[in-house]
Amino acid sequence: MATNVGLAGILGSKAILVIDGGSPRTLAVGQEYGGVKLLSVGEGSVQVEIGGKRRSMRVGQNAVGEASSGDSPLVLLADGQGHFQAQGTINGAPMRFLVDTGATMISIGASDARRMGLDLNKAKKGYSQTANGTTQVYRIKLDTVKVGDIVMHNVDGLVHQQDMPFALLGMSFLNRTDMQREGDRLTLKKRF
Repeated sequence: MATNVGLAGILGSKAILVIDGGSPRTLAVGQEYGGVKLLSVGEGSVQVEIGGKRRSMRVGQNAVGEASSGDSPLVLLADGQGHFQAQGTINGAPMRFLVDTGATMISIGASDARRMGLDLNKAKKGYSQTANGTTQVYRIKLDTVKVGDIVMHNVDGLVHQQDMPFALLGMSFLNRTDMQREGDRLTLKKRF
């Protein structure tokens, strides 16, 4: 799967990168995110590594490269509230995820489903118990879910009737990874 990287800006010795249309990420030299590693920062340009290949970019430019095989583990750092968040895509649409081991499946809100063009007419209707009470949901199969370098196909998901501030990265994805938590770091490695 090709990875698209845009250089949005440079802050001193750091680069602001947009990876696969996600939210801008600030990386220091040597840091890696979503299969993209920042190698160097110069005046108005950077060097990145995408899938093992070097690319030079100027501010405003994009580079496309092949992502790695998905064997690279994903390391997430907890935010100030102890939650783990990640950028990724569902069926190619950019998505912000909150890791939720209490969620049975990946859950997305109604506006994200509309933005992605999901057809809910054939979806199975049901109800889900959430922190905010019982809500009607639609059960669907997600063709492709990508978080960092980890790509999963044919993943169970739920679409909620109301909007959600982010997608919940639930156990339908997480059960297919080895999860290891050490302090404020959570490492996910694809199992199958």
